[in-house]
Amino acid sequence: MSATGIATEMTLDLKELKQEVKSAAQELLAAAKLEKGDIFVVGCSSSEIAHHRIGTFSSEEIGQSVVTALHEVLDPAGVYLAAQCCEHLNRAIIIEKRCAREYRLPIVNVVPQLKAGGSFATAAYKACESPVAVEHIQAQAGMDIGDTLIGMHLQPVAVPFRTRQQYAGSAHIVCARTRPKYVGGERAHYDESLK
Repeated sequence: MSATGIATEMTLDLKELKQEVKSAAQELLAAAKLEKGDIFVVGCSSSEIAHHRIGTFSSEEIGQSVVTALHEVLDPAGVYLAAQCCEHLNRAIIIEKRCAREYRLPIVNVVPQLKAGGSFATAAYKACESPVAVEHIQAQAGMDIGDTLIGMHLQPVAVPFRTRQQYAGSAHIVCARTRPKYVGGERAHYDESLK
């Protein structure tokens, strides 16, 4: 690793990493019952994946591998990938411009870099056809790889979902799907399919 905290050598099996990410994403995608046009938010620490403390081992290769794996799962379903930046960019979100327009999200001006935004958000930005950054979204499901705290970007009622694949490299995976809020009182009836 270089003195700047950017990885210069890779000992991680990137094929195995991609499979771990795909496995967890496929399971969450099915459990959340996401539909075309829904948003799947992901926060990811390449440092944690490589068994380092968050923010200390930015790896371009890890970021690219995770983004590629997620697109292989989400693109066929027509689900938008939303990539959370690190705290140095106030956890802004990188998405496709068409997603921002569809959800009427105000665009902010920032381009993530390895040490300001993170390797995952940087790779997501490069993979987008027309990348933009926004400050807030309300995603229907999300995956947190390496305890990056994505909760602020989920719809109001998040339901934890434990996937069989609990790690990507050395990083802990935490997932959530969302459901509509229950409203009304004791006489209210609810649509069981939305639980």
